[in-house]
Amino acid sequence: MALVRSLRDQFDWALFFAVSALTILGVINLYSATSQHPTLSGLYISQIYKLAMGAAIAAFAVAIDYRHFERNAWSIYVGGIVLLIIVFMVGTTTRGSVRWIHFGSFTLQPSELVKISLIIALAKYLHNDPKSGGRTLKDLVPPGLILALPMTLIVLQPDLGTALICAAIFGSIMVLTNLKLRSLITLALSFIAAIPFAWEYLMRDYQKERVLALIARWSGDTSNILDTGWHAHQSVIAIGSGGVTGKGFMRGTQSQFGFVPDQHSDFPFAVWSEEFGFLGSVLLLGLYLFIVLWGLRIASQAKDRFGAVMAVGVTAMIFWQAVINLAMVMGLLPVVGMTLPLFSYGGSSMLSTMIGLGLLMNVSMRRFSF
Repeated sequence: MALVRSLRDQFDWALFFAVSALTILGVINLYSATSQHPTLSGLYISQIYKLAMGAAIAAFAVAIDYRHFERNAWSIYVGGIVLLIIVFMVGTTTRGSVRWIHFGSFTLQPSELVKISLIIALAKYLHNDPKSGGRTLKDLVPPGLILALPMTLIVLQPDLGTALICAAIFGSIMVLTNLKLRSLITLALSFIAAIPFAWEYLMRDYQKERVLALIARWSGDTSNILDTGWHAHQSVIAIGSGGVTGKGFMRGTQSQFGFVPDQHSDFPFAVWSEEFGFLGSVLLLGLYLFIVLWGLRIASQAKDRFGAVMAVGVTAMIFWQAVINLAMVMGLLPVVGMTLPLFSYGGSSMLSTMIGLGLLMNVSMRRFSF
């Protein structure tokens, strides 16, 4: 009972309120984004159910001492790999990708959950191999192999967006766990050198077209606005037309008349910016910035290396997914089909984010209970 009271007293209210604010604003935005579309108008109710399920699983992740995840890290990692393999056996194909497994009315995207299992596995390995003198490229081989297996399976689906997030999580963890500067520079140059290979052998034609559409937009070429450049063009118009204070709730012309595609999943920020303007956008970005900085604070105060690395991994997952989505919506990156954490509609993405936040809260609450 004493431990329960101690954990209750250490509950991270700051993180809780920031996450709650984002999810509430997300549901409000989803209602506006879908209210004028008969086939989508009930999605905000579905999102509330998914949030409730995610909150319940996050509470479970908080309730268990995170050292249990350390002891079972490799089992969790293998479980994620098995799910990725099952996708190729029984998964459904949508838009040329095999990413989803159907369980009745529920659809699971295993690659989303694998982000969490990858974080736990990397935290386990780095906990056992601290390397206080700094990591060299040779030291990156074992954790690199931990990344390579799930990332390869994700690329084969293909799901380059999630694969990119996995790579970003790995890179962030390595940088923040004492990677030597020379090794970091070499790693960055290797990544740049691999771009031609990825272009030739990994990227599909529609993905290449999106990159070329972005380059054309940067150069002032508007010839593809009605084709591959449509998503980004309409999104940028919506954001720009919001002005300082926005057009008002459910009064955005770009969103309400359906000009912004996938505005409930990939482009919700465009809807929000049009309706609430620059000030509303600053509020939303401020919440994300707070969660990221708070996550790094939790990592710095963690009482063991496993908790610290896990907190860094979860924070990196949220940070990079938000950055890539926002850059995509603003026309700074090609469209990659990536949701905005806690704000976009989505089941598996919301589930993985809530599990990650549960683990982050777990580390925060137990930093004084060892």
